[in-house]
Amino acid sequence: MSLFVKPPPAKLLDVVALLEDKPASHLVAGQVGTIVEVLSPGVFEVEFCDLTGNTIGFVELHRDEILVLRHEAALAA
Repeated sequence: MSLFVKPPPAKLLDVVALLEDKPASHLVAGQVGTIVEVLSPGVFEVEFCDLTGNTIGFVELHRDEILVLRHEAALAA
C-alpha cells in the first residue's frame, strides 16, 4: 500500500493554495487563488485576491507549486 496519493489534476477555475512563498509577487504559502488560465499542461495562471475581492496579482505557477482544494469529501484510495 502506497503512502503517497497522486494529486488530482488541476483545471480551469479550480481553487488552489500556494505551497511556497513567492516574495517577488508579495504572496506567501497558504494563500488561496483561482486558476484563471491553463497555459500548458501542468502550468497555470492563478489569480490571488484579498478578502474584499481586489486582485493582489496574477502568477504563473506549475502544478507542484499548488494544492487543489476540495469542497466535498473524497474517498482515499
